Amino acid sequence: MGRYSRLHEIRRMDPARDYAEILRLISQYEFPWDYRQGVSVAFLRDYGVPRISVLLDRTQEFERAGQKRYDDTVLIGYEMAADGFDSERGRAAARHLNRIHGKYSIPNEDFRYVLATTVVGPKRWIDRFGWRPLCAQEVQALVETGRKMAAVMGIEGAPDTYAGFERLLDSYEERMFAYDPANRRVANATFRVMASWYPRPLRPLVARFSLALLDDPLLRALGFRPQPRWAQASASAALRLRARCVRRLPARPRRFPSRPQPRSYPFGWRLDDLGPHWARNRPLEPLPDEADGAAGGSSRQPAAAPDSSGRTPAPGSRRRARNS
Repeated sequence: MGRYSRLHEIRRMDPARDYAEILRLISQYEFPWDYRQGVSVAFLRDYGVPRISVLLDRTQEFERAGQKRYDDTVLIGYEMAADGFDSERGRAAARHLNRIHGKYSIPNEDFRYVLATTVVGPKRWIDRFGWRPLCAQEVQALVETGRKMAAVMGIEGAPDTYAGFERLLDSYEERMFAYDPANRRVANATFRVMASWYPRPLRPLVARFSLALLDDPLLRALGFRPQPRWAQASASAALRLRARCVRRLPARPRRFPSRPQPRSYPFGWRLDDLGPHWARNRPLEPLPDEADGAAGGSSRQPAAAPDSSGRTPAPGSRRRARNS
């Protein structure tokens, strides 16, 4: 397979119909490492908003079990997308995510912002540091993915276009970015997890490298000083050199998709393993479209379908699920 063969394949697809397959090709074949980095930076942006970071800090999940919290975030997203968002596996993961977030009172605009980071973050990273920029079909697939996530999570007001998601993100950050000690604590806990993946002598360098890739408004909101220009230039140059090397590699074979390798679950995971321990004791509720179908007399009953652990959850109430 040629280096650009999948790009030609993607350009022949319809993002409105094939968004899940395009996302799979982006995240598992074309840009697996870059996509993960883009999502990671996207979640760091959440910590620049005190209203979000104070809640995250209060749970103490990052301080007590930072690696598990990181792995769970990656794996729930993977479970939702692996077989498609409309598959039973994907919908079970969405119900589980709704169950976790349903404990907290979170404004819709905060959920919508977090959703925007997962659309805008990967595109900005890949366009800047990937071996090629995203094509129009790939960008629209990210938008369609975001809109599908909004639908299954009950998030209102998701934009229709990438430009809309970008405006939403930038305007929200302009209003809401501000320093709070909780921002710094949650960010530090996350950086400790990321640094722990490398040998101890390299960890200070990894931390400096990571900070050098963040923009000044985010650094100020997290309580870090803007990084020296030499550090920013060096970090960017290293990633662009990597992109040039990757561009010369053969395409990833179809039989070797990139999949999560979570450190917290070396022997595999079940859906109920993901998230805080108390979440499994909360009732599962129907997704918004399932609740609507039940109200209209639909015979579909996915709330009682088995989740990825093989267990059959009890039906939840018909209260509208609220998620991030």
